[in-house]
Amino acid sequence: MSIDQLDLKGPSSSERSSTKQKNMMSNKGGARIVVDDDDEHVSPTDLSELLADGTKESHDRAENCSFVKDFLRGRIKRELFKRGTAALYFVYTAMEEEMEKNKDHPHVAPIYFPVELHRSEALARDLEYFYGEDWENQISLSAGTKPYVDRIREVGQKDPVLLVAHSYTRYMGDLSGGQILKKVAQRALKLPSTGEGVNFYQFEGIHSHRGFKQLYRSRMNELDLDMETKLRIVEESNRAFGFNMMVFSELEEIGKSIQEEVQEPGLGHSHAEVMQGGDINKCPYYAAKMAAGGNPTYALQLATTLVRYPPCQVLLAAWVALLAGFTAWYIF
Repeated sequence: MSIDQLDLKGPSSSERSSTKQKNMMSNKGGARIVVDDDDEHVSPTDLSELLADGTKESHDRAENCSFVKDFLRGRIKRELFKRGTAALYFVYTAMEEEMEKNKDHPHVAPIYFPVELHRSEALARDLEYFYGEDWENQISLSAGTKPYVDRIREVGQKDPVLLVAHSYTRYMGDLSGGQILKKVAQRALKLPSTGEGVNFYQFEGIHSHRGFKQLYRSRMNELDLDMETKLRIVEESNRAFGFNMMVFSELEEIGKSIQEEVQEPGLGHSHAEVMQGGDINKCPYYAAKMAAGGNPTYALQLATTLVRYPPCQVLLAAWVALLAGFTAWYIF
């Protein structure tokens, strides 16, 4: 898969302003969502732009989280994946219940897309696959996930406008690079290609991820918010990143006590192996990052490395997905 296919950089502000196409999608109920970019002019004071600038450090920290990097390199322990799925179930159940309660709130209604976005049912199917029919009695809210869930409940009850931050932070990340993450998990854990265990990554109600993200960003920017409230949403988004990293840290600690599982032969390569004698310019991870920054020389280097090292393709695609997943929160 090429870098372009992952929508790494996405359209610039000027490109978004001049786009004349319309993106159409259908949800399960048959309704059509039309995204018209004709009149979209992004301002530095738009919420999406404030989030881009205000959460950059959080994105950078998330990129360097050991648990996430190991996951994307195919070093996934099945038990940790199951526990991570359970953590997400509690988070999304809380968020979607609070969104439902506040669906008529003026700052929640415009970004409320239950058919297209809700993940709790998909996560429930994944948990049933991993734990069996009795899955609800086999999972519990962990200490690392509880503060996240409690905060979502709190803002839902006392300050619903901050649900905008939690919804945006989670859903837009899920829509960015999710298909690659799904493939990494399927291969590393030998999951069925038919989707069992990774329903979370499948948005059946959305036919154009990019088009939907444009719609969502536009709806969010149209919310009637003063600057103080916008900045509070940015702060809450950073807080959400912190909660996610607490979950990752907990899983990382649990992983230290779980016996290492046998990795599928050929699934991963060490960084030392692909460094080719210590030349960082020949490192595919470095080339991928430089190419993502718009450097054509490294884009060519990345393509060459992929050809020369076929077993690295899944890992490199996953690395790009990591960058796409975290940057797309504020690019799209």
